[in-house]
Amino acid sequence: MIGAGVVALIILIIVIAVVVSKKSSDDEGDDSGDNVDEGPSLSGISPSSIPQGAPSWLNPFVWADTEGFNLTYTDKTVGDLPIMGLFSKWDDSTAANEHVPALNKPWGDYAKRPARGVNVGGWLSLEPFITPSLFAYDSRQGIIDEYTLCSYLAARCESILEKHYATFVNEDTFREIVDAGLDHVRIPFSYWAVQTYDGDPYVFRTSWRYLLRAIEWCRKYGLRVNLDLHALPGSQNGWNHSGRQGAIAWLNGTDGAVNSKRSLDVHDRLSKFFAQPRYKNIISHYGLANEPKMTALSVSEVLAWTESAHKLVRDNGIKDAVVVFGDGFRGLANWQGELQNLDNAALDVHQYVIFNTNQIVFNHSEKVRYACAGWTEQTLTSSNRATGFGPTLVAEWSQADTDCTRHLTNVGWGNRWTGSLFTGNATTDVTTPRCPLQDRRCDCGPANADASEWSDSYKQFLKMFAEAQMVSFEKGYGWFYWVWDTESAPQWSYKKGLAAGVLPAKAYDRDFDCSSTIPSFSDLPEAF
Repeated sequence: MIGAGVVALIILIIVIAVVVSKKSSDDEGDDSGDNVDEGPSLSGISPSSIPQGAPSWLNPFVWADTEGFNLTYTDKTVGDLPIMGLFSKWDDSTAANEHVPALNKPWGDYAKRPARGVNVGGWLSLEPFITPSLFAYDSRQGIIDEYTLCSYLAARCESILEKHYATFVNEDTFREIVDAGLDHVRIPFSYWAVQTYDGDPYVFRTSWRYLLRAIEWCRKYGLRVNLDLHALPGSQNGWNHSGRQGAIAWLNGTDGAVNSKRSLDVHDRLSKFFAQPRYKNIISHYGLANEPKMTALSVSEVLAWTESAHKLVRDNGIKDAVVVFGDGFRGLANWQGELQNLDNAALDVHQYVIFNTNQIVFNHSEKVRYACAGWTEQTLTSSNRATGFGPTLVAEWSQADTDCTRHLTNVGWGNRWTGSLFTGNATTDVTTPRCPLQDRRCDCGPANADASEWSDSYKQFLKMFAEAQMVSFEKGYGWFYWVWDTESAPQWSYKKGLAAGVLPAKAYDRDFDCSSTIPSFSDLPEAF
């Protein structure tokens, strides 16, 4: 027995020696991470190369996912933001498809070649209806947004959210997006990717490297990027996707001025970082603030802040990207003559029929007709400086024809469709059913059915509704569908819509252009 043990030990030593010798040989050819990434690995990276006490965002040994990252340690920053994870070389020679230029070629005028894009929403900025599994808690816990989620989870929030960051969007996401004939991606992210403040429960900086990796994957497939700061300090709209549902403390209330400055500080750092040469060709749009609720804010203060943010971004070196700012829900005609001193800027309007009680009641045929006529007119009016701001893009829209999707109107709030929307404010409650029938027959059950249960007529409607919107929004600077994927809401998922056959296989090759007759869809129930 002793002899056998000695032999086994000798064999083990020999095997280890061979492996170590091979690994050392591989390491001799290492170029310190200068090459474009070839796949996931910690090979050649020693734990001892990471300084003791390095923060988690600089230590790949604690990352949930290392695919696509340069794992060579660096604490270098640009704009006080880490470059850790980036490779030093990049290639901008790829085009998304044969109808658009490669990244290293000028796109041209968006009024003549509109963007066709999609949002990777619900990823780096959480939204309950997109990923309801992250909000599956007893209602008594009061978990309604990212703020309350991370407050409840405390230290566990980082690992749970990083798992989400690592899995909800991956390289296949961008390969599939380009295969769909799309050419732009809007990436919503939140201020805590850059900075957190006293009292914030948010996970600091973890999402930053995932944002940077997503941009590199967009580069690989020739997709241009619309950077969308979706959540600003204090919340610019009081909605759950701003991080914290409830009061608006951005440019408003006791902390309004503080949060205004904090937001500019965030843009100061972001714009310095993205002014690097590696981003010149790929960052096509730079968003200042998603959906500021100007109906509840001082319009003059929002306009002044927008001017300051635009100047800051330009002064820091973002010269070519279209600077995007939200319409604020104040009516497109009210933007005529506003902010005309901003260079290469665009007004962002988000178009849906389901959040307006006067539009959600449209029947199927009327919804398509409104998409063709109503939204075309709005886009053209807004895009004309004589009647609107000028350059206008639609950075959010979907095929949703009801507001039945769980958590869409906020966690636990109900919906307009069945008259069950209880907001806690009698002035915004909707207690009368608003489906086209406007009675007790209005039903969310079938409306929330899986795509496999959709009838051929309903599929025809959904595809026509989508293509009508594409036609309308291409009268301006283009469009970005909201969103690429959801856990369980197919009318909000471009990916699921493609699989169901209710979106064109290629975004640039469509069947309907609003010139043909719109069917009555009389065989479709109007209760769902």
